[in-house]
Amino acid sequence: MSPFVFLAILLLAVLLTTPGRAADSPYLTSLLEAAREQKLYTDPFWLTLVHYKRGLFGLRSLIDDPKFFLSPKGKYDPEAELQATIRAFFEPGDDETQHAVCRFIARYTWIKEKLNLDPSHLPVPECRRFAALMDQIKPASVSMIFPTSHMNSPASMFGHTLLTAETESKSKLLAHAISYSAVTEETFGPVFAVKGLFGFYPGYYTILPYYGKLQEYSDIDDRDIWEYPLNLDAGEVRRLLMHVYEVDVIYSDYYFFDENCSYQLFFLIDAARPGLALTDQAAPWVIPLDTVRVAKKNGLIAESVYRPSKSTQVKYIASLLPKEGRRKALAIANGELDPGALSRQEEIPKEERIRICDLAVEYLQYLHAKEKLTREEYLARFLKTLRARSALGGAGESQYRVPAPTPPDEGHLSNRVSLGAGVKRGDLFQEAAWRPAYHDLLDSDRGYREGAQIIFSSLALRYYPLQESLQLDNFDFIDIVSLTPRDEFFQPISWKVKTGFERRILADDDDHLIYRLNPGGGFAWQNDLLGLYYVMAEADLNVGRPLEENYALGVGGSAGFIKLLTDSWKLHVFVRDIYYGLGDTTNTIEAGVLQNFAITANTSVGASVSYSRSHGSDQTEAKVSFNMFF
Repeated sequence: MSPFVFLAILLLAVLLTTPGRAADSPYLTSLLEAAREQKLYTDPFWLTLVHYKRGLFGLRSLIDDPKFFLSPKGKYDPEAELQATIRAFFEPGDDETQHAVCRFIARYTWIKEKLNLDPSHLPVPECRRFAALMDQIKPASVSMIFPTSHMNSPASMFGHTLLTAETESKSKLLAHAISYSAVTEETFGPVFAVKGLFGFYPGYYTILPYYGKLQEYSDIDDRDIWEYPLNLDAGEVRRLLMHVYEVDVIYSDYYFFDENCSYQLFFLIDAARPGLALTDQAAPWVIPLDTVRVAKKNGLIAESVYRPSKSTQVKYIASLLPKEGRRKALAIANGELDPGALSRQEEIPKEERIRICDLAVEYLQYLHAKEKLTREEYLARFLKTLRARSALGGAGESQYRVPAPTPPDEGHLSNRVSLGAGVKRGDLFQEAAWRPAYHDLLDSDRGYREGAQIIFSSLALRYYPLQESLQLDNFDFIDIVSLTPRDEFFQPISWKVKTGFERRILADDDDHLIYRLNPGGGFAWQNDLLGLYYVMAEADLNVGRPLEENYALGVGGSAGFIKLLTDSWKLHVFVRDIYYGLGDTTNTIEAGVLQNFAITANTSVGASVSYSRSHGSDQTEAKVSFNMFF
């Protein structure tokens, strides 16, 4: 056989065995033509499955992993990706799980229905792996889960949302949690924030046992959990899981404000119920709580279930005991008091002894979850306390039903605009302010955590009519405060950080716009007289040309209290003293009385009077404003 004949035979064999031959089959050609005629690549459901959204530069998929696309142009070209997907169904393959029919089960199911595709023409007619997975999970319903905020975690300050797929038994222990999150080991808040803002982290969908998430959030992270069952039927639940299956181990660039844990869940729900278009209803920035609100607005949510965290449970039981009873429970948990001896102290009412033991048991479980006890210490104290508790009889832990607070979705909305007027150093002004996110210390706490303030990109403009002057009064990039009260069982550190531009009176007795960075840390407590009160040590850096040497660096402290006078009237009184010893040296004293009156859930009136003294100049300001949330 001549070399030329051999090469010709070899080339023919290659052509007959390559996937390209499938493209020449009449049946495949007819399907491709039918898809073009029906313009399936413009179908909203197809755009949802591939996560296409229109941006400044046209249509593109928000998924960034090349493995997700079957066409080299698939990220930007829905038609090319659809044609490549149909062709991929006809390609031979030895590994069923890696074949396009199985890898893209949601695409395959939809295309098969739209084109009336006959599976007998395919080398892999079905995905048995997915069918087996559904038989194993037996999904019956889906819930949206909202773990509340965790102020000491940069990634969780706004809370988090995830989905759970429940089995026919409805047992949460058997449910699977479906979540989207950034993959990072970064723990330093500022670095995480910067990288998260600009998409430097990959985000992945994950499927994990829900009981593990419950333990992580409620026991370790001290976060209450709200569950919102979604009214999806069996077919919709299956479609949702099909899409989860095909985006598993596929990454997208994670963006803190928009393409985040909440927004990406909308694609799953849109895939479950075509036509919802939840991704089109999202604001330019997506806050986890707003995900719940959008779902509720679209009729997906009718009820909520409250799951208090372990720390909330401890605090509730402690609230049922007098101070001495709390002290004894703490002593038992610390191994300083024998619970058996307590159970025999009949001078203490039996009900109180029961609660002391129950509180000690709960607190021991909390300490163990936080790894503050060795396993040996925990088991020895835990079992001893259980024996003492058993000797007392009576109801178990189920008797403690923590009263459910206002659900988060029923609190005020995230965006706020304010219109106000006031007087500063004798000059009248009018003010317009806008705050896209999301809660401050004076806002109503209904649905929010007391003592938590999270403000991003707050902007205020003032017009002084006598001077005919329009000024930027302040622009806060970040203004975060976490005031968490300390007690016998929990000793958290309260903290704050504020940075942005604001106006200050300087040595020339005039106010100037300067940049300010103001971090601080300290302690907070709570009692009936003052409400939530605090003290903090603070540092303060000012930067700007009007300052001597262009900067001022100082240290000092602040103190104040926040008191809820009625259900809708809140008062905040504070004083701050900062000594700037470097740069533009001076001593600055500030004090203020701030009030907020909630009219409805989304309207309020604020009133404030403040005083400051710096560089030998005094300044007094009074202001009234009307606030509206939307």
